[in-house]
Amino acid sequence: MRKNLDLFLTFARISASCFGGGYAMLPFFQQELVEKRGWLTDEELLDLNAVAQCTPGVIAVNTATFCGYRTRGFWGAIWASIGILVPPILIVTIISAFFWSFAENPWVQHALTGVRACVCALIINSTIRLYRKAVLDVPTFLVFLAVFLLAAFVGLSPAVLVIGAGLFGLAYHKIRKEGRP
Repeated sequence: MRKNLDLFLTFARISASCFGGGYAMLPFFQQELVEKRGWLTDEELLDLNAVAQCTPGVIAVNTATFCGYRTRGFWGAIWASIGILVPPILIVTIISAFFWSFAENPWVQHALTGVRACVCALIINSTIRLYRKAVLDVPTFLVFLAVFLLAAFVGLSPAVLVIGAGLFGLAYHKIRKEGRP
């Protein structure tokens, strides 16, 4: 039970200290789950996040559920999911009661502008760190480049991109393996 409580508190802390949703949580997941606790490797976090992006639902909750399951099984998935959900439910409920009374306040607007810029920087930093672990050779760089261009300029669904990249990876390694003597 202690480990489930630890999972709950870890994900609740990540959720309560993060601003910007699932992508913004990635650096927090990386720092807490990989670097600090050693529950996952960078590669596992990348894999779990990729699957979380192409399954229905909120990316942060999906990632937490998969991470919880990976570390503690079914009950870990439940406790991690509850942990990631409780803080935003409480915070959004409180803020929604007062938001419209201070939303136009210039101080609030300026603070949110700074926070949004910070979130972008954290996402870019996490992306660079994960890039170094995921893009290992020319074929993976080409997949990275193709997915980036299709996502940025064509607007394909992340699920389509992840499935397509996975199929490419399977085909590439099958061809490569069969080409060996």
